[in-house]
Amino acid sequence: MDMPYEFFIALRYLKAKRKQSFISLITILSVAGVAVGVMALVVVIAVMSGAESDFRQRILGFQSHITVLQHGGHFSDYDFVSDLISSVPGVIETSPYISSQVLLRTAYGVSGASIRGINPDVSVKIIEGYDSAKLREKLKTPPASEDGKPVLPPIILGQDLAMNIGVSEGDVLYLISPKGMISPMGQVPSMRKYRVAGTFKSGMYEYDAFFAYMDIQDVQQALRMPDMVSGLDVWVKDMYQVAPIKKAILDKIGTAYWAQDWMQINASLFSALKLEKAAMFVILILIVLVAAFNIASTLIMLVMEKTKDIAILKTMGASDQSIRKIFVYQGTFIGMIGTGIGVSMGLALCYILMNWKIIELPSVYAFSSLPVLLEFQDVIIIAISALAICFLSTLYPAHQAAKIDPVEAIRYG
Repeated sequence: MDMPYEFFIALRYLKAKRKQSFISLITILSVAGVAVGVMALVVVIAVMSGAESDFRQRILGFQSHITVLQHGGHFSDYDFVSDLISSVPGVIETSPYISSQVLLRTAYGVSGASIRGINPDVSVKIIEGYDSAKLREKLKTPPASEDGKPVLPPIILGQDLAMNIGVSEGDVLYLISPKGMISPMGQVPSMRKYRVAGTFKSGMYEYDAFFAYMDIQDVQQALRMPDMVSGLDVWVKDMYQVAPIKKAILDKIGTAYWAQDWMQINASLFSALKLEKAAMFVILILIVLVAAFNIASTLIMLVMEKTKDIAILKTMGASDQSIRKIFVYQGTFIGMIGTGIGVSMGLALCYILMNWKIIELPSVYAFSSLPVLLEFQDVIIIAISALAICFLSTLYPAHQAAKIDPVEAIRYG
């Protein structure tokens, strides 16, 4: 297939030595500007995607994909409801849980906490850093110690919560529940002793400072709610398809229940992350836009330099459209070279950040190093956006080149 002559001429103009070296310098700066802008976009968007993915994993370390609750509060027929939910296509596991607000007291302080009773035999990860095997081991209560004395039930605390009340693994604390017993003086809160079996750190303060985990049976005893649960945790095969599965679950179990999925619960957080990602894209694409102005400047000066060449081409029969194509091709070449270099540099830098933790973050952040997640569609969108901006920057110079009158250009050239 023969190369169009417009393409050939554009390539020659790009490679030819300039009469004015200043034009060549602007061309190099244009390529560099596009490359830097695209590289920055690739890296920053990858970091934003990594942060979103990391937050998602941390949240799903504490929350199930779908939570099923009954209107009116706690319920007891959870085994029957769990069997119905398990029969819904797409559901891989269900587990009852019970949650309540309690006070934790030690010799060093008192703190409110959100206690959550779970089934440690569930075969999915529930707490970040604890798989089911570790949970079974940590939350298992031995019947007696070596000296024959009863062993206190275990509790796992968030790291910040443990620091606030001054306890560590092996220490004893008191759990005070508002659901106590009735006495002649009214309802008296119940108070029980528990053993700190361990701590966890998710990197999210709202979990580490307020969450505590226990075996569901121990929580039921502490709250004096035998055979009652707060709801059912449900895990599905595809966590991004929770909406139709949630609808199928509610259709199956009836109107006495309601459900919410992880996307609904954390909608504000993920909406904020997506907004920040979009804002960073708009801000950084301005770098490419500045480079596009350089491309337009380069082409305008090139048109002025090649006025006589354009006139000769027109006298030989070249149409205005052909003249436009020559300069559009040349500007597009510059954009493609800059975009290609920028994407390559961005991918290389992302690879380095993913494999070598060269940027350590302070402990105030949820991450110890920059989270990086390369998504193919993001790289494609960045490349297409950069090429589109570079293409648009060629239209005005190309239009001006096509307007040149060959007679006037040859006469005064």
